[in-house]
Amino acid sequence: MAEFHRQLKELKNWGKWGTDDQKGALNYISDEKRARAAALVRRGRIFSLAIPMTSGAGPQRGLGGRINPLHFMTATGCDPAGPDLLGANCRYTDDFLVMTVQAGTQWDALCHIYYDDALYNGFPATQVDSRGAQRGGIDKVHADFVSRGVLLDVARARGVDCLPAGYAITSADLDATAARQGTGVGEGDILLVRTGQMSTVGDFATWDAFRGREAGLHWETAAWLHERRVAAVAADNSMVEASGVMQDVMVPFHMLALTNLGIHLGEFWYLEELAADCAADGVWEFLLVAQGLPITGGSGTPVNPLAIK
Repeated sequence: MAEFHRQLKELKNWGKWGTDDQKGALNYISDEKRARAAALVRRGRIFSLAIPMTSGAGPQRGLGGRINPLHFMTATGCDPAGPDLLGANCRYTDDFLVMTVQAGTQWDALCHIYYDDALYNGFPATQVDSRGAQRGGIDKVHADFVSRGVLLDVARARGVDCLPAGYAITSADLDATAARQGTGVGEGDILLVRTGQMSTVGDFATWDAFRGREAGLHWETAAWLHERRVAAVAADNSMVEASGVMQDVMVPFHMLALTNLGIHLGEFWYLEELAADCAADGVWEFLLVAQGLPITGGSGTPVNPLAIK
């Protein structure tokens, strides 16, 4: 606990890119970095890293008001024939979607977590009100999540399909996985961490085995990410970090990485097919295109991340 509070006080990027900065570690991604990332595409193979938006089905359990997506049709091909609105006997189908911004595969915005009444870069937490986030909202960075992606498959490196419940991935684990794969993690990279948690959901029909004490990053890895100037990090679990690491502090990694360092966090990413391909060809880097929706003042955004090899 003492070491955590020391890092909470000292490990900060506040003011690094100016007192008005709202991009955080995404500042590490330069135009040149994106150009080099685009050159990683060799085969043109695309992997979608999003879980399905299936009506009423998904990982959410209603906690904190979060629900799984609700999809409703408002016009179908089964409807009785009405006025010929489009002419030439042409008709349409239509629908709508109800969901929280963090119902499935998503990015956390920098305004999502705060402590001591302060957001990332020291902005007052009152800058998030009923109108949305005036500071640190996802609309400030929604198009910036394009860079070199690197997958560290910690579960595979440890010889398991899924890490044990509550397993806290340390910096040593990340180093060992990178060494085993022969890949490096550096400035401007978007890091993907596989725990194997998504291997428990099969065809996405049931999520009972997914939730519980989940494996994820230990809070001390925030310093590891900071040293390497990682732009953002995503994982195949519900909150990137391991659950139950610290008594009385639920999200220590969020506090250090998101609020202190400005590292956006991606949750509920589906990494199974990408991981299998990377293991087969030995290439663990790719162009990652994961831009969010321009939700004005949003505390997060749904995303359909694409890894392109």
